[in-house]
Order: sequence, then structure tokens, then C-alpha cells
Amino acid sequence: MPGKFEGKTVIITGGSNGIGKGIAEAFAIEKANVCIADIDETKGKELIFRVKELDGQASFYKTDVRIEKDLVSLVDHVMHDFGQIDVLINNAGVSRFKPLFELTTAEWEDVVFTNLRSVFIGSREAARRMEAGGRIINIASTRATMSEPNSEAYASSKGGILALTHALAASLQEKGITVNSISPGWIQTEDYDELREKDHLQHWSNRVGKPDDIAKACLYLADPDNDFINGQDLVIDGGMTRKMIYEE
Repeated sequence: MPGKFEGKTVIITGGSNGIGKGIAEAFAIEKANVCIADIDETKGKELIFRVKELDGQASFYKTDVRIEKDLVSLVDHVMHDFGQIDVLINNAGVSRFKPLFELTTAEWEDVVFTNLRSVFIGSREAARRMEAGGRIINIASTRATMSEPNSEAYASSKGGILALTHALAASLQEKGITVNSISPGWIQTEDYDELREKDHLQHWSNRVGKPDDIAKACLYLADPDNDFINGQDLVIDGGMTRKMIYEE
């Protein structure tokens, strides 16, 4: 329903690129006040022009989610500019796949600080200012529950997001704020047409995912009427995590 989020203020971390960009565009179409928080200022400003082409409104806030004061400043500036925060989408994330015995503690911490610690700080600060009916949506991953070798940092961060999601939901119930997560599978953010047929056909849905698939789920979970969905994780992966695989 176009315009359902008109006048609502939505913060999207990591909103300049990839999945975050798709989410920002989806809420812009719905006439929300889209607040893009990202370290990539160039892409963020390009997205603002794209949002204007969609007849929406967007603002960019340069934010390094690894830094607590940046996240606090983000929330303060959004409150100053719009007077409210209705939806927070914790999407910012990095991946670093490196052999276990070569992965340094500092590298592991960088991934965890970016992907997980930022969700805790951002959610805490936004929730302080949210009214009843607020929505927090955390972008996790199917790698929270299944792994390939050399994914310790990323898997740790995304698994932590799942646990943090239901813990936040329990703590914020008194404020009337729901907290849910989305676990994407393979979401191709660039060069979709270059994918191979076998890439698509390994999915039960017969295609690789797109940012729009995650954006639609965010609109659903952020819907003011969907307050009975709380503390849950929504897996969007074309069926891959339900697929039984044996080597031939």
C-alpha cells in the first residue's frame, strides 16, 4: 500500500549500497523519511538523488557503526531533524572469510564490532527515543545457523544478532517496540545477469535472491499493524537452508 509509511522516520545503517540501498528505495517509495547511515558518503549522496527520482525524501548521515559516538550522534541528529524514530534497520555489515589460523583477533573484533556491537548500541539508543509501535529490524544471515570453513568472524557476528534480537524483544516489550531479524541467503546485489543457470536452479525458488526480496520483508515487519510478530527470525533464502544435500 503506497504511502503507508508516509511521515514515518526510518533509519537504515549501511544504507548506501547493496541490500541497504534496496531497503532505502523501498521505504522511499512508501513516502517515509529515509535516513541513510553509512561510511560511504559518495554512494550515500548518489542514493539521495535516486530517492528524489522516486519522489521520496532521504537524508545522509556519515556514520562509522564501529564507533559508539557515531551511532549516538546519528540518533541525536535524526531526532533533531525529524523529531521521531519509528523504524531502525540494523543492516550495516562486513564479511571477512580467512583461514582460521591466519585470522587475527583484531580482524575478528572488527567484524564483530561492525556487525554485532553496532546492533546493540544502535538499538539501545534508538529505543530510548522510540514511542510505542516502534520497530527494530536486524539483518542477520543464514550463516548464523550453518557454516562453511573459514567463516568464524562472520558466523559469530550473525549468530549473535539472532540471540540479541530475541533478547531485545523481551526487554523492549514494555515500551511496545517489536524487534525481529531477517536472515538472507544468497542475495546478489550487482551483476545479476551474469549469474549462471546452475546458480539459480540450486534454489527451490529457481533463482538467486535480490535486494528487493529483503526490502519487501522489511516493509512487512515494519508495518504498524504487524505487532504480533516479535522476537522472530525470518529466513529468506529461496529454500536453501531446508534443502537436503548429499554428494553424488
